[in-house]
Amino acid sequence: MTAGVPDGGRAVRVVLADDQTLVRAGIRSLLDIAGDVEVVAEADDGETAVAAVAAHAPDVLLLDLRMPGTDGIWALETLRDAGADVAVLVLTTFDDDELVLRALTAGARGYLLKDVTLDQLSGAVRSLAAGGTLVAPGITARVLRAVRGGAGVAAAGPIAPDGLTDRELEVLRLLAQGWSNREIARGLHLAEGTVKNHVSAVLAKLGTRDRTRAVLVALREGLLS
Repeated sequence: MTAGVPDGGRAVRVVLADDQTLVRAGIRSLLDIAGDVEVVAEADDGETAVAAVAAHAPDVLLLDLRMPGTDGIWALETLRDAGADVAVLVLTTFDDDELVLRALTAGARGYLLKDVTLDQLSGAVRSLAAGGTLVAPGITARVLRAVRGGAGVAAAGPIAPDGLTDRELEVLRLLAQGWSNREIARGLHLAEGTVKNHVSAVLAKLGTRDRTRAVLVALREGLLS
């Protein structure tokens, strides 16, 4: 998948939230190497992360989950309730089914572990900035087990009786892989506006308001198997 960057060719603006100073410094140094990613602020807990998002309007919030005081889940829920227009990429050492599911249902658009490479991290940041989502395949399998156990997506509405068309299923599967509308359009040889219409139809039929919840519902219903 070829990742994109926001229109206009400017750097992707990132807020980096992690309670460990050395970890933040290391991630910042790595992103500096990428060249087209700019860390505009740092935070050491959920409250300062939310404040930094409000102050700097970044494209992406790189968020650790387990931080002292107000943690990453608190930040996600606060941003969601405030209607903040920022893509949240969870970056953590904790490979925990419950945390993954809570983060995704609280509004995270991506979830990576800290053992990723620079290319994987910078690619994920670019993809989320361009409107994509990213749930790594290994994590998807764990989420699938949790979702099929009935957790996390009870708020989603019922799937429409007419179900999804073959094209909508194709678009949904690419959404689950983290593709943006532009990438889907290129991959399926469609106009980007047509893809947006398909995505809107998928969300409506799955009874969800965002892509991540749509993927969770699709996992629960076995639509991605």
